[in-house]
Amino acid sequence: MGWVAIVGGDHGVVRASLPEASPSSALDAVQPEIGVAVHTPEQHIDSRVLITAFCAGEPVDLTDIPIDTRDVSPFFKKAWEACRSIPSGQTRSYRWLAEQAGNARAARGAGQAMARNKLALLVPCHRVVSSSGELHGFGGAGLPLKSRLLAMELGR
Repeated sequence: MGWVAIVGGDHGVVRASLPEASPSSALDAVQPEIGVAVHTPEQHIDSRVLITAFCAGEPVDLTDIPIDTRDVSPFFKKAWEACRSIPSGQTRSYRWLAEQAGNARAARGAGQAMARNKLALLVPCHRVVSSSGELHGFGGAGLPLKSRLLAMELGR
């Protein structure tokens, strides 16, 4: 699937990249947090093992990985929590996400929460689609990766 970089702290993972073509592009994707991080590969080993298994197509639950959302707005935090509740291989709409976050009329706000998701794969924004079921937006990786992740989850 590619290289994934994570930056963790005492309260969980604070940033994670999508699968990237190289280690350097994965590290670039976790800026600015990586610039102030201390490299301690032995920390968050469980998270690394789960992410590696997920990217290999194994049926693992990434919601077991703690995430640090202390610097996130309450709406985004609720949207990210709702997104994490979407079962693997299933999708939900931006409207559903907005409803779960407490404002049914804030589908665009839910879209912004996914667009600003700095915890790729751990907050599985690839599972959020338009109300018609079409794939929309997916960071720098684009729709091909979003489609690939969903197909991988369905094939488990």
